[in-house]
Amino acid sequence: MIKNLLLDMGGVILGVDYTRVVSAFKECGIKDFETIYTQSKQLPLIDDFEKGNITIAEFHNGVRDLVKKDLTDSQIDKAWNSMILDVKKDVIAIIGELKMKYEGIYLFSNTNEIHINYVKKDFQEKIGFDVFSCLFNKSYFSNEIHQRKPDKESFQYVVDDSKIKKEETLFIDDTIQNIEGAKAFGMNAYWLTNGETLIDLHNKSII
Repeated sequence: MIKNLLLDMGGVILGVDYTRVVSAFKECGIKDFETIYTQSKQLPLIDDFEKGNITIAEFHNGVRDLVKKDLTDSQIDKAWNSMILDVKKDVIAIIGELKMKYEGIYLFSNTNEIHINYVKKDFQEKIGFDVFSCLFNKSYFSNEIHQRKPDKESFQYVVDDSKIKKEETLFIDDTIQNIEGAKAFGMNAYWLTNGETLIDLHNKSII
C-alpha cells in the first residue's frame, strides 16, 4: 500500500525546458553548451555543484573555464536560470488535496544554490507562501544533502532521514535515469512523460 509520495521538482511541480540553457548560452557566444549540459548527462562541474561540493563562485569560474569566455556572473546566472519556466499552480493545488490522502508527501530535487534561490523567490512571489515547508513534510535538495539522484545512496538518505518505508512510497520524476535508480533501490516509481502532470495521475487514480 502506498502511504507516501516522493516528488521531483523540475518537470513535476515546476515547468522546465533544459534546451533553453543551450540557447541562452548561445546568445552569450557559446555555440556548443549542449556538450556540457543536458537533462540526461552533464559534466562533473555541474554534478559537483548539484551535490553542494563547490560554491557559486567556483561554479562561475568553472563555467568560464569550460566555455573559454569571460562571461560575467550575472550572464551565467541568467543563462543558467533560463531553463526554469512557470510555477504549476494547479499542481500545487492538487498537492494540497493529496496531503489529506497520504501520510507524507516529500520533495527530492537535483538542484543547486543558484536555481533554488531563484525558485524560492519566484514561488514566494507567485504563490504567496513557502511551498517547500507548507506543502511537503520535508524537502530534500541535492546541494544540501550532498547526494544526487539516481544514486542509491541518495534514496537511502531520504528514506533514513524521513523514516518512511521505500515499499510504501511512490516516487514521481520526469527523468528516466532517476526512475530506474529508484526502482533499483526498491522504491515504487512512476515516470512522468508526454506532458503528463500530477493532475492526470490523480484523475486516473494513480495517486
